[in-house]
Amino acid sequence: MIDAFYTLSPVMQALLAGCFTWGLTALGAAGVFITRQFNQRLLDGMLGFAAGVMIAASFWSLLIPALALSSDMGGIPWLAVAIGFSGGWILLGILDQVIPHLHLGFSAEQAEGPKTSLQRTVLLVMAITLHNIPEGLAVGVAFGAAAAGVPSVTFAAAVAVAIGIGIQNFPEGLAVSMPLRREGLSRLRSFWYGQLSAVVEPIAAVGGAALVHLARPVLPYALAFAAGAMIFVVVEEVIPESFVHGFTGTATGGFLFGFLVMMILDVGMG
Repeated sequence: MIDAFYTLSPVMQALLAGCFTWGLTALGAAGVFITRQFNQRLLDGMLGFAAGVMIAASFWSLLIPALALSSDMGGIPWLAVAIGFSGGWILLGILDQVIPHLHLGFSAEQAEGPKTSLQRTVLLVMAITLHNIPEGLAVGVAFGAAAAGVPSVTFAAAVAVAIGIGIQNFPEGLAVSMPLRREGLSRLRSFWYGQLSAVVEPIAAVGGAALVHLARPVLPYALAFAAGAMIFVVVEEVIPESFVHGFTGTATGGFLFGFLVMMILDVGMG
């Protein structure tokens, strides 16, 4: 089965990997069918874990390969990476300002972006959807880079990125669906909104893989762009969400454990 996956085009690999990460989000969201309550301390630890995975993936799987590739291409090694990284966080920063959304654990009055009459449920889903875009992009760019023959990004390393992001998507799905369930939504609707937040991941993954597959010179920019976007999301959204209930020690421990797991995955498989 793995051999068959290996022979697919990078775009198809990215699509399947994006569907995998989406599926684990849905699996996490399905927790609402088992219980209506979930320990908030544990949930915040899971969000911290997700943040750690995203930071580690940004560093080990995206920025280091981008720097190595940029150096091989000649010129100033850090310039392409700095441009791509800046583009990632600037674009996400703009989207954060123009798209109305509400972070988990915050009141409706603390919604960000333009004023809107959208329901709280929709605003919560839009917040998670925003930070799933760079995750899907990271998966797609990794598979595109592996197919392009970049020495520092192997097929196994791209698989490690997909696995790492998939693992951290499980608590994200739970973190979306469980609060919705507590607010009175039905189990089915809570699950639906929970998994819906990750629908963008296969789309972003395909876009990222197609871009770097068709235009190899953009690879260092694309890798750094995905890293910049992910780190912006972690600092602006995931970490504040994990700290808002006061379980900062648990969230911090989750972050460090998530970073460690992703580092082991990337270095061990790459």
